Amino acid sequence: MERKSKIRVGVWGAALSAAVACTPSQQSEKAGKELPNVILIYLDDMGYGDLSLTGATGYKTPHIDRMANEGLFFTHYYSPQAVSSASRAGLLTGCYPNRVGFAGALGPTSGIGISDDEVTIAELLKEKGYATAAYGKWHLGVQSQFLPTNHGFDEFYGIPYSNDMWPLHPTGTYPDLPLFENKEIVNPAVSPDDQAQFTTDFTYRTVDFIKKNHDNPFFIYLAHPMPHVPLYVSDKFKGKSEQGLYGDVMMEIDWSVGEIIKTLEETGLDKQTLVIFTSDNGPWLNYGNHAGSTAGYREGKGTTFEGGQRVPCIMMWRGVIPEGGISNSLASGIDILPTLAEITSAPLPEHIIDGVSLLPILKGDVEAKPRETFYYYYRQNSLEAVRHGDWKLVYPHPGRSYEGSQPGNEGKPGKVKEGFPFPGALYDLRRDPGERYDVSGTYPDIVGKLEQIANIARQDLGDDLTGNEGSNRRQPGRIPGQ
Repeated sequence: MERKSKIRVGVWGAALSAAVACTPSQQSEKAGKELPNVILIYLDDMGYGDLSLTGATGYKTPHIDRMANEGLFFTHYYSPQAVSSASRAGLLTGCYPNRVGFAGALGPTSGIGISDDEVTIAELLKEKGYATAAYGKWHLGVQSQFLPTNHGFDEFYGIPYSNDMWPLHPTGTYPDLPLFENKEIVNPAVSPDDQAQFTTDFTYRTVDFIKKNHDNPFFIYLAHPMPHVPLYVSDKFKGKSEQGLYGDVMMEIDWSVGEIIKTLEETGLDKQTLVIFTSDNGPWLNYGNHAGSTAGYREGKGTTFEGGQRVPCIMMWRGVIPEGGISNSLASGIDILPTLAEITSAPLPEHIIDGVSLLPILKGDVEAKPRETFYYYYRQNSLEAVRHGDWKLVYPHPGRSYEGSQPGNEGKPGKVKEGFPFPGALYDLRRDPGERYDVSGTYPDIVGKLEQIANIARQDLGDDLTGNEGSNRRQPGRIPGQ
């Protein structure tokens, strides 16, 4: 198969090791039955403080809270980048987004997408016999060659880009938002009423796929378009919260998680399924009461401060992940692919990836630190900050700032400062998670150490702020002429 040229032999995991002594046919059957199912729930613009367990007020998220109580909560988990397309590219490829040619969010007329040379989680798991499906928001290329069914997914039902990209959005004029079934457009212009059914429809698609693949390992990527603006909710949750429309939307998302867990229990698959719940980036704060909460972390979506990339991440796998675990270890969305590769003994891609396996943490060693360093890239290719351990070194850079601006209301955005001149600073995130106190003058040796780490990143991935091109960046897929 062509895909074999894109992967290399990885470690042998427990499922395959247990089958080594069998005949080839027995080995395939046994390994397939022992491979865990994977459901990856990816929210859009959900902030760190948008769950009951992280301080949300005016609504409850009991099903998501239950996931944390019965699984593992990561307190220092970072989205791959602080905006949609780049974050999703990093999640599905196990790479920093700029390594695979992604920066920012793709528009409806963008001519790029995931390259055929990249290996997605879906392609990785298909090599192990998984049935695969993607439901919800894709945002990694709208042309046929970039759609999910060309990148390892057997099924796709969803939208190709953000649900704000349609003419009624208050800040711009965009083409109509189409709804896809695999590669076919089944609704060329979804209406507000259609969008109000998105969370329900994508949830029921997920439930049906679970039931249909009861006897086979499966991977479901459920990328809810909510709670990204414009917000929509079905009638069954409209007006249910004390936090307005945003709270209603979060209650419906919590219902969705509950329906999925209930289906796993009813089908007897709850102990055979790893469920992952997280967000693509932090909240779009200038939307005011239609935006989420950072729980006190600085700034929000579109920034490399903690509020832009530190988001909740919960993993539940009954009987494998100890209940009620809390990990303060550094982790990121780019680590999910190699984690699943180790769990399933799937070969890793031949080319460079940036993720590390989090399996030691999942197995109960919450103090394990497979990741020590994280790079915060934004804009086209600017290394705006680097973290090592509890220390975060921020470089002087122009960026977005929400602080001091009046937020919007009822779906209309408030003003935001773009190109704000952020100064350089060193933060001790253990003592100062809000990034308020620059201690670079007190710890020059720490600054020097992080600068050495940053220089490694610049040589590898480049950095527009210092004029480095980098030697190991790959190109995205492109349509002819782009």
